[in-house]
Amino acid sequence: MLPKKTLLATAVIGAMLATAANAETLRWTRSADSLTMDPHSQNEGPTHSVNHQIFDTLLYQDMDVEYQPGLATEWHVKDDDPTVWVFKIREGVTFHEGQSLTADDVVFSLNRARHEHADMRGLLTSIKEVRAEDDYTVHVETHEPNPLLPNNLTNLFIMSREWAEEHGVEEPQNYAAGEETHAVRNANGTGPFRVESREPDVRTVFVRNDDYWGIDDYPMEISRLVFTPIESASTRVAALLSGEVDLLQETPVQDIERLANADGIKNEQGAENRTIFLGMDLGSAELRAGDAEGNPFADRRVREAVNLAVDAYTIQRAVMRGNSEPAGMIAPPFVNGYTEEMDEVLEADTDRAMELMEEAGYGDGFRVTMHCPNDRYVNDEQICQAVVSMLARIGITVDLVAQTRSLHFAELARGEYDFYMLGWGVPTMDSEYVFNYLYHTKEDDRGTWNFTGFSDERVDELTVAMGQEVDEEARNEMIAEAWQIVHDEIIYIPIHHQMLTWSMRDDIEFQVQSENTPHFKYLRFN
Repeated sequence: MLPKKTLLATAVIGAMLATAANAETLRWTRSADSLTMDPHSQNEGPTHSVNHQIFDTLLYQDMDVEYQPGLATEWHVKDDDPTVWVFKIREGVTFHEGQSLTADDVVFSLNRARHEHADMRGLLTSIKEVRAEDDYTVHVETHEPNPLLPNNLTNLFIMSREWAEEHGVEEPQNYAAGEETHAVRNANGTGPFRVESREPDVRTVFVRNDDYWGIDDYPMEISRLVFTPIESASTRVAALLSGEVDLLQETPVQDIERLANADGIKNEQGAENRTIFLGMDLGSAELRAGDAEGNPFADRRVREAVNLAVDAYTIQRAVMRGNSEPAGMIAPPFVNGYTEEMDEVLEADTDRAMELMEEAGYGDGFRVTMHCPNDRYVNDEQICQAVVSMLARIGITVDLVAQTRSLHFAELARGEYDFYMLGWGVPTMDSEYVFNYLYHTKEDDRGTWNFTGFSDERVDELTVAMGQEVDEEARNEMIAEAWQIVHDEIIYIPIHHQMLTWSMRDDIEFQVQSENTPHFKYLRFN
């Protein structure tokens, strides 16, 4: 039998080896950082990706985009009242700073996200009242029955009321006004990782939350997560090849093949829930910049001409190197309401586009400024450069302003653009989300991303109705009618459905998620 000291030393060494095996650092990069740490300020992809590491939602979409319980263990419509959703809150959960989660925090968070400064409020327009029935039961009452309410909560993060009151952040950040609050750079969630340090646009370090309620339900193999946003595509790729980072989200299309053939690196690929498109101000009497008389975009014939001039197939081949799917509607195939007919892409026709310009009184063309992000979507600036060349063929001179997404989205939110690029995902997997944000008249809590000036009474009626109708067949008829109206009017110029590639060390097991949201609690090391 071994001496007691030897047994003790063996046990200590074994414990150290076990700890080392579970003490993995993952270094992660993508082109863009979170716009803010305030969980309700911005409804935007990279921002949600960061916040999903820190905060929890009542339910969420896993790596297969299946709905899973989060801070709610169950949810259902109240038996005697179809306007009330009941959420049972998980017991025994604590925030990173020690506060206990109760129904009161959920009520506070949902109401905070309904504030006028919260970009999340468009998801919650149907809500009449949120109330705590007891410490672990929340009732959400809607104005009318809302079959989609749980779908709208997958990016709705839960904060601690006590923490928010302590730091004076009971209201969300006014992002458009450039407001600074404690919640912009600090976070206290219940999620799988805690923030150790934060330098916006430079580096954010997360450490595993060993008190996480799901510590035994998920792999949780990352003990330290280091996020370094790198705007330059070539620099991101070089960092992966040199071993400075372990996982590259949104691999540049020009480097996919190179990385697939590199030693120790592999690619994971899949379709993204995101459509890239162009928006135009068609509601103003005149454009803000340029030399056009009146507003050319107010004329449907000009919008049709633009649609015929923008060659999505050439963009797919020359700019995206095959890593996109040309689109005719702003909804990918797995969204309810999608049809192949609406997604049909017309072949580019410059001659017909020029005829339409002539018919509309703009045969000599006009000048316009187009704004585009250069660090948000895959090859975003290159796509816009291609569009500039294509529109020049029909006499439209485009002055391109490509800038970082923080500026792009802030100026877009203030309604300062005549012509712009935007990408749209549909986390609810239902067309109502698209109409609520992009097509409904911009007013109050609806149409918050409709910067086109488009307003149609029937579309507004259908948007509200499809969020309330519980009969599936009737609902789908409403959705189809709404799509037909906006398709005929050519409100936006769809370009393509985006494809995703994540590149990583070959000892990492981590699949692409179509929402482009990496839930790192699922990642495994071989």
